[in-house]
Amino acid sequence: MAKLRLEDDVVKAAVPEEGRPVIHYDKPAATGKGAFVPGFALQITPKGTKTFLLCYVAKASGRERRMVVGMFPSLTVSAARKKAQEFRAQVEVGRDPWQERADGRAQEVALAARQRAHTLADLLAAYVQQSKDSGRKDWRAVENAVERHLVKHFPRLVKLPADEVTIDDLAKVFQRIIDAGHYNEARKLRAYLRAAYTTAVNARTDLGLTAFAGFKIHSNPLRELRVSRPKELAEEADKAAEKRKWSLSPDELAAYYRRTFDLDPANGAALRFHLLTGGQRVRQLRRLTVADYDARNARVTIRDIKGRRQVAYKHVVPLIPDAVAAIEAMRGADPQGDHVFTVSHGLTPACENAIAEGMRTIAKAMMDAGEVARRPTPGTIRKTTETLLRDLRVPREVRAHLLSHGRGDVQAASYEVGDLEDMKRDALMKLHALCVPKATA
Repeated sequence: MAKLRLEDDVVKAAVPEEGRPVIHYDKPAATGKGAFVPGFALQITPKGTKTFLLCYVAKASGRERRMVVGMFPSLTVSAARKKAQEFRAQVEVGRDPWQERADGRAQEVALAARQRAHTLADLLAAYVQQSKDSGRKDWRAVENAVERHLVKHFPRLVKLPADEVTIDDLAKVFQRIIDAGHYNEARKLRAYLRAAYTTAVNARTDLGLTAFAGFKIHSNPLRELRVSRPKELAEEADKAAEKRKWSLSPDELAAYYRRTFDLDPANGAALRFHLLTGGQRVRQLRRLTVADYDARNARVTIRDIKGRRQVAYKHVVPLIPDAVAAIEAMRGADPQGDHVFTVSHGLTPACENAIAEGMRTIAKAMMDAGEVARRPTPGTIRKTTETLLRDLRVPREVRAHLLSHGRGDVQAASYEVGDLEDMKRDALMKLHALCVPKATA
């Protein structure tokens, strides 16, 4: 280590040493004129690279630092000495500019890593986790759709930062699905992606959406994306939808109800309970436990999480006497568990396959006897309830609340809660009267 007065001509003439870098420390000018900065130095590598340094001992940590000030000849000696003087002033007041620079770089690296981590794949994984944590039953369908349509075929796209994905990027994904003729799949995937981005946008102001923390999503690229069918396919879809929306006549309903007694007692009781509660969705009936059954007031409370609800909507369904009898038949004299809608004495909820099998058995018997032309489904029973109650002049608000169409607070706006429950019970009694006509009662 040598000391010499660093000037531009001196630095330019300085030569490297073989095998190791050498450091030349600055010294005051012989004339006593000009600035002097303690620790200001020039480092020369064996290859001739010349770097200005500020060498000092940090007051707080006691560590020796060699801080890069700049490179020669990009930086002149006077400019480098001035920068070194600024850093030296920071050292004198107890700061550690080398550490501060290192911390700043570490923060930049961490920020870049976080930005890289907040990819489209991470956004969708966060949405799946949010759906799972909030009790949504379709979280696995979302996960499978993402894997099938995005991860498998567009691996580069899912690695892009989520806030940089554009509608043009996503259009390629949907075009591939549409070209294969899977319009419903395209619509579902669009709904999942749109919901994921919408939730991420909301997370900026809703601190409860912790799974989306840090994404900094400001807009939704799915907002303007549409998935439309060609006219002929749309017409076919409309016809198919209309075909599914058929209902039983009063005579067909009475025949259906009568034949539920031909099944195994628990299975038949499950189908009667489904009918006598207004054709409630089987998935929701499966969630019923004894905690949801108010035997004293003859009613059940269904936890409705249909749609994008984060908290289940409590849907109260009054029970007429035959519906209560159906519960007793399903659970049996010695219940084995807490489930209400069951064919195993409460041990497990009745699965949708068991309900469908019971309906197929009844449908076959009805079709063989010429009582019905088509096989009814749980959806048929629901549609039948709505249609026949309408024909019986049950008010629309009461029908809608009974079948849990939309939000209950809007539907019940014209009625007191107690009055509404009485009106729903009366509607179910009218439905039961159609099931058991006086001529055959």
